[in-house]
Amino acid sequence: MTTLVAAAAYPLDFLADWQAYEAKLTRWVAEAAGQGAALLVFPEYGAMELASLGGAEVAADLDRALAEVAGHAEAHWALNERLARAHGVTILAASVPVVTAPGAVPVNRAALFGPGGRIGHQDKVMMTRFEREQWHIAAGQGLSVFDTAVGRVGICICYDSEFPLIARALCEAGAEILLVPSCTDSHAGFTRVRVGAMARALENQCVAIQSPTVGLAAWCPAVDENWGRAAVYGPADRGWPDTGILAETGMNVPGWCLAEISLDLVRDSRADGGVMPFAHWPEQAMAVAHVTIAGRGTQ
Repeated sequence: MTTLVAAAAYPLDFLADWQAYEAKLTRWVAEAAGQGAALLVFPEYGAMELASLGGAEVAADLDRALAEVAGHAEAHWALNERLARAHGVTILAASVPVVTAPGAVPVNRAALFGPGGRIGHQDKVMMTRFEREQWHIAAGQGLSVFDTAVGRVGICICYDSEFPLIARALCEAGAEILLVPSCTDSHAGFTRVRVGAMARALENQCVAIQSPTVGLAAWCPAVDENWGRAAVYGPADRGWPDTGILAETGMNVPGWCLAEISLDLVRDSRADGGVMPFAHWPEQAMAVAHVTIAGRGTQ
């Protein structure tokens, strides 16, 4: 049995009002769901376009832009929940900065919705230098695996995908699909997340779905340049593409990336793959227990 999944290569627009955002997101979801997609993934900080609702001056100011978007978080989530229910799909909503307590710095939160409503959320746990030093976004605490209509899902938000132990913990807890929403301001940054997502799919013999922001948004310096291509990755093994790439969009081309995935194939690979990195992972501990520096005194 296969499931059609969709990853958004999502452009950020300056919006006239909330109704413009609602119309845009409704179109995007309807397009993917209309093609049969059961799981839709939107990018990290994709909701930063909501900063435009405060006007050009607010959108151009880092702190005020973050505050503006955080103020729309509940409405943003409610819209995604309505769309997930209406289309009978699972949606990872674009992440938003969220203030969890009065006076606290925000976290970067991605919420997950299914046909039955809200499933839960994941906060980004590894902050980039920009988030630490300029945005002052706080690291999230803890990881979750979500039971969804399309299978067990873990979320690695952008930079999180570059750290193997995060994805490993999620997959050991049962995740067979990793969602990798991303927002990167350079080709190099996108490449780091892409390589991370592909490596996590390889190590854990699972599916990784990357959804990036794409294009220019000069009106909001926080997200003014966006590089990426949406893609769906798997392990390069029997039954999978030789490249590990099930599907991908063009670089910086807005639109949906659609791919059929099979969780039966994930399970078969983990149980009897040409290689078995998921099962053999613990053997690393013995290999790295003792490291010597060879060659001293021989030159």
